Amino acid sequence: MLPAVPENLLRKPLHPRKHPLTSFSQPFFPLLRQMTNFPAKLNSSLYIPPSPHVSHAVQAIWQMERHTPLQRELIIPKGVVEVIFNLDDSSPLLSRIGDKPYRVSDCFINGFNTAPIELRLPGKQVFFGVQFQPLAVKDIFGTPASEFSNTLVDATLLDSGFRSLWHQLAEQDSFEARVSVFLRWLESRFPEREPREELMSHFLTGARQHDLSVTALARTLCYSPRHLSRKIIEATGMNTEEMLLYKKYLRAVHLIHDGDLTLTEIAHQCHFSDQSHFIRSFRAFTGMTPGAYRRMKSDVEGHIFEDVR
Repeated sequence: MLPAVPENLLRKPLHPRKHPLTSFSQPFFPLLRQMTNFPAKLNSSLYIPPSPHVSHAVQAIWQMERHTPLQRELIIPKGVVEVIFNLDDSSPLLSRIGDKPYRVSDCFINGFNTAPIELRLPGKQVFFGVQFQPLAVKDIFGTPASEFSNTLVDATLLDSGFRSLWHQLAEQDSFEARVSVFLRWLESRFPEREPREELMSHFLTGARQHDLSVTALARTLCYSPRHLSRKIIEATGMNTEEMLLYKKYLRAVHLIHDGDLTLTEIAHQCHFSDQSHFIRSFRAFTGMTPGAYRRMKSDVEGHIFEDVR
């Protein structure tokens, strides 16, 4: 059996520390800290598994409760695979990815997106989320993570047990209890990882290696270029070259959000060939230029909030 979740591993603020996960792309994670320029009442919690047995499958578990007058949230691609439980189902959650609208289920899975997600926000939201290691998704759900890219999949369609799990989580009165419930559910599904796959996971979720060539990356991860591409496509829906560009983009989002570098300096640090290449790539993933994102960005990295009433 899994041990109880230690209190000292819960409710830690994100911004004072650098974790291998958050130092590269902090997509949903900043929702878990108090924000100074965001007009909402926010309570948030975070658990990062300390045990390799768990961290081989789970990057982090988070919870967010907020009340906001804002009506629209735009989430640009963030490079994670996560299952999210909407524990306040009193109001429908409506979403759109590209031209496709969604009525979001109470428990849904989303993967590596290459287009923004637009959410129409109810006044109150209570979300409990789990971010997975991309390569572990196939072992846990029986479906490769690429199947969840650019879509919001009702988790109960994959496993009807998610409905029962949703109710168990909703019945708990603390984040700690919800983490324990989820880890017990996950215990029988933990995958076994070989060393090469550990290297691959570090590449997919880490901050670096976006400046390598396909050949150099394949050599570093101990795969042939062809086998490497197959593995990355299965995990992300992108081939190796596309994933390297995606990592450059994600690194740029982080630098725009948290630093004071010029856009030219960011393009150079992220190894774009030139400023034009940087702008084209950023617009392809987000529908906006880096400059537009810098002007509109909120305290939540990768998230733009708008009152459209």
